[in-house]
Parts: sequence; structure tokens; C-alpha cells
Amino acid sequence: MSAATVGLMAGMALGFAAFFGGFWAFLLVAVLGAVGLVVGRMLQGDLDLSELVRSRDRR
Repeated sequence: MSAATVGLMAGMALGFAAFFGGFWAFLLVAVLGAVGLVVGRMLQGDLDLSELVRSRDRR
């Protein structure tokens, strides 16, 4: 599936959530979509968060 198709589906889902559920449903769908994107990228290997959680050396 192309990135444009995925973007179209995400936009439609957000639009439906905003229309039928109001602002809080829109916000919930947007946050869960972002979490799903991060998890998917991590599982696919495109995103490495180990640099963010690595402890820094004290000098």
C-alpha cells in the first residue's frame, strides 16, 4: 500500500471521528494513530529509539 493511500485512510478516519464523535474522539484517534505509527516503525526496523533512552556518561 502506498503512503498516499495510508494517508488518505488516516485522514478519513480522523474526519469520521471528528464528525461523529466530536473533538475528543478526533483527538483520541489522532493519538492512537501516532502511537500505532511509532510501534509499526519500530517493529519494521525504520525507527530506533535506543538513542533516546540510552543513559549518558557522566564526566
